[in-house]
Amino acid sequence: MSEKKGKRVLWFDEIGIEDVPLVGGKSASLGEMTRRTGVPVPYGFATTAEAYRYYVKANRLDEKIAEILKELKDPNDTQTLQRVGARIRSLIASAEMPKDLEEEIVKAYERLAEIVGEKDPFVAVRSSATAEDLPDASFAGQQETYLNVHGANEVVEKIKHCYASLFTDRAIFYRIQKGFDHMAVALSAVVQLMVYSKASGVIFTLDVATGDRSVVLIEAGYGLGEYVVQGKITPDEYYVRKSDLEIVKKNISKKTVQLLRLPTGGTKEVPVPPELQDKQVLTDEQIKELAKYAIEIEKHYGKPMDIEWALDERTNKLFILQARPETVWALKKAEVVEEKPAVTKERKVLVQGLPASPGIAVGRVHIIPTVDRINEFQKGEILVTEMTAPDWVPAMRKAAAIITNSGGMTCHAAIVSRELGIPCIVGTASRGTPATEVLKDGMMVTVDAKLGVVYEGILEEYAEKPEKVEAAPTAVTVAEPYIITGTKVYVNLGEPELAEKVAALPADGVGLLRQEFVWSSEIGEHPLYMIETGRAEEFVNKLAEAFRRICAAFYPRPVVMRFSDFKSSEYRELKGGEKYEPVEPSALLGWRGASRYYDPKYIEAFRLEVRAVKKVREEYGLKNLWVMIPFCRRVDELEKIIKIMEEEGLRRGPDFKVWLMAEIPSNCLLADKFNKYIDGYSIGSNDLTMTILGCDRDNETVAHLFDERDLAVKRAIRLLIKLAHRDGKTVSICGQAPSVYPEFTEFLVRSGIDSISVNPDVVVQTRKLVASIEQRIMVEKATGRGMREDPDLDIPLDDKE
Repeated sequence: MSEKKGKRVLWFDEIGIEDVPLVGGKSASLGEMTRRTGVPVPYGFATTAEAYRYYVKANRLDEKIAEILKELKDPNDTQTLQRVGARIRSLIASAEMPKDLEEEIVKAYERLAEIVGEKDPFVAVRSSATAEDLPDASFAGQQETYLNVHGANEVVEKIKHCYASLFTDRAIFYRIQKGFDHMAVALSAVVQLMVYSKASGVIFTLDVATGDRSVVLIEAGYGLGEYVVQGKITPDEYYVRKSDLEIVKKNISKKTVQLLRLPTGGTKEVPVPPELQDKQVLTDEQIKELAKYAIEIEKHYGKPMDIEWALDERTNKLFILQARPETVWALKKAEVVEEKPAVTKERKVLVQGLPASPGIAVGRVHIIPTVDRINEFQKGEILVTEMTAPDWVPAMRKAAAIITNSGGMTCHAAIVSRELGIPCIVGTASRGTPATEVLKDGMMVTVDAKLGVVYEGILEEYAEKPEKVEAAPTAVTVAEPYIITGTKVYVNLGEPELAEKVAALPADGVGLLRQEFVWSSEIGEHPLYMIETGRAEEFVNKLAEAFRRICAAFYPRPVVMRFSDFKSSEYRELKGGEKYEPVEPSALLGWRGASRYYDPKYIEAFRLEVRAVKKVREEYGLKNLWVMIPFCRRVDELEKIIKIMEEEGLRRGPDFKVWLMAEIPSNCLLADKFNKYIDGYSIGSNDLTMTILGCDRDNETVAHLFDERDLAVKRAIRLLIKLAHRDGKTVSICGQAPSVYPEFTEFLVRSGIDSISVNPDVVVQTRKLVASIEQRIMVEKATGRGMREDPDLDIPLDDKE
């Protein structure tokens, strides 16, 4: 860096990350990517910290600035902060640019014009402070950016305004909080060729809501990227798995406005054409291309990154505009375990949105429509607004929770809230009525920013805690070590109130969510009776709420919900059930499971279950909810059920899997036929054993013949695994046997089962058992001394058939 010291202008290919003290984090990062990575970065140059200091010294600004700053005794005094900031900015922006420095800038701009072959090319002029974008904070955007700047004189003028923006209210406040010397911080101005953006946005090389580093999160909106960064729109969200670039999840939002560049300079907000508002902004190929760039940038820097990108309307080429370290999850070393909130049965949901910064808070609503009123905001209140910006940080620090109408998971409010550890819900307008229209000043509310829900009043369990009840997560050490196994270990669950406790176990998800408990304890009425009495929506909402509590507790781990599998005798016990249910001599083999779902006498009730699943996935955004179809005797039954689900808007895809309960011999014998309609199986070992052996375990006379370890049952399971794997389908088991018989677990692992789901009390010991079995198998393969299996387990089967 020594040869660069003293220079006032440097080109991108002359600087790198080692030059942060000279040109700031933003400029250094652009130079680093230009010189040392293969990602496309619009070319440009940067004025250095030396140029800024020369400007300040030539105009004798330092003493004047220091004198004005003496008036600010308390940075939390918003009115004084605003007055002091405005005076300093005016002082800096109105000063004269020294002639020799101006000539250097103009010469560099003219050289840039020669490189691109244009007269007076359009550029973006961005600020890069030497204390901005460093690893210990993420208040990016403290200084100003000017887009679509045209002509040398205008470039010089915007650089002066960038210098002035070193003293925005938020920057002054930030430096006081961090203990930075105001006069020791300098600013570099980035002059970068303008991308004529028809789309743009932000990339994080992890899931900012969970810290999951296996995915890339891309946010996209139309036009210039300022509206995505500022949270003025709710952008599309695309999640891409790093290992194979598969797009695992998409959230397509309604985008009504965009910021466009004007041919003559400057920008303008215009409506998004109606035909594009609900359309995916990027093609799948473009999403994957951006993910590749993001992975390359993360690999180069060796840490999670926050990246801005744009798509040029002239060439349809993607560009990377800047990259900086992600600063929340990247600093957390230990695994995060959250204490899940308890939820009362009776509550009124006022507002729903995206859970941007998890936590629970209660307090009094204070709506702040514009930044000039933030001095009205009091500590411990719930901040409600359209969207925050960096100027809002002094008020945000005082808030018990933050709620915004717009924005996505990477908007300003979301990022700052996560760093401050304040519960935050964003994008309420995209999930219904905007928060500012529903909530009223002075209203007491409970903010559940884990689920993205605002409740009226204070939930009973938080009644004695008047301010922030539970902050966003902090890193803690997990009590029970999470042993990694090739065979996934899931947990069986049926009671929503146990979800938070069970989710802390080292389970890979819920392999069996039984909904019968919810029906009997929280609904208590037959669904057809509720339809007849005009309360179908009540049924859907109650069921969805139960699912949501479990899915939120386990997110992002999958939750496999089994559709209702009452026997007719059990349905009759629900209120109103006598009218709709037959009296069957053998309910075990009667009208149950799949045979109900397409039956004209019951189909409308099944549709309610499907709608509850759709509500959880689409309205609540919990895409980790999958489904499982029980007791399906025939392939044509399964085909009918899949069609009903599709009619209700549920279709199999990368983030929505459909499993089949394997609990009838036909499921095993015809697995090659069932495979066409599903993604996996879960063996119900209890019913499978009864139907294979023709033995009712509840019949005392023959109960002694019931045994899941019978050779016939094991052969059926072996056959199922082989036929399923042949077509790329997974196999799990959710019956009682693995929880009771360790030798049966070993049989399953050696047979190649993909996952085992057990009761909560044996999750830890089952994971340890599975790990020991897998290690033993590896040793046997390495030494050639394998355990001899029962030869009777082998099934003659030609793999080609």
